[in-house]
This record gives sequence, structure tokens and C-alpha cells, in this order.
Amino acid sequence: MYVANRASDKITQLTDNVYVCRSGSAADSQIVSDYVRYFLHQQTIQLGQSATSKVAANLIRLLSYNNKNMLETGLIVGGWDKYEGGKIYAIPLGGTLIEQPFAIG
Repeated sequence: MYVANRASDKITQLTDNVYVCRSGSAADSQIVSDYVRYFLHQQTIQLGQSATSKVAANLIRLLSYNNKNMLETGLIVGGWDKYEGGKIYAIPLGGTLIEQPFAIG
């Protein structure tokens, strides 16, 4: 998939309470965000409750790590849930998951 658009939103809503900030290749970050949004929507339907930001970050980590030789994107996942409150996770190139009090990319 190739996206040729310089004017792209860099913040994408995954669920009602989880967002992802995208950097790097627009095509790569958009497709990863779309897949994760789909998986989280399916989980919400199956479990009857919204996914946590940690679940979203782990899904992005899995996709990034399993495709590390093909993806050129770094992502920051932030969100709030009733179990852990507000959380921020950075997933740089290669698919490492780092929980941090703040993140830049």
C-alpha cells in the first residue's frame, strides 16, 4: 500500500479512550493504525468493554516487531482506562514497547 499525501493527520483515534501518534512512513503508520483499530473493535464486540491502552500498544508492538524489516514507522500510544488510568507507550522502529511518563517522536 502506498499513500502519497503530505497532509496527513498524525494523531489517530483507535478507540473512544485510546489514540496513536504516528511518525515515519505515512503508509506504514496508517495501515498499522487501521489494523489495530479493526482488532480493537472486534475485541470490544466480543468482550463487551473497551480495550485498554496497554492492549492497543501490545497489538502495535506485535505488528511492528513481526514486520520490522518492512515497516518504517514509530508510534506513540496514549490512552486512559479504568484499571490503570492514563498511560503512554512508545513503540519505535523494530517493535520495542516502552512505557514512559511522556514520549516524543
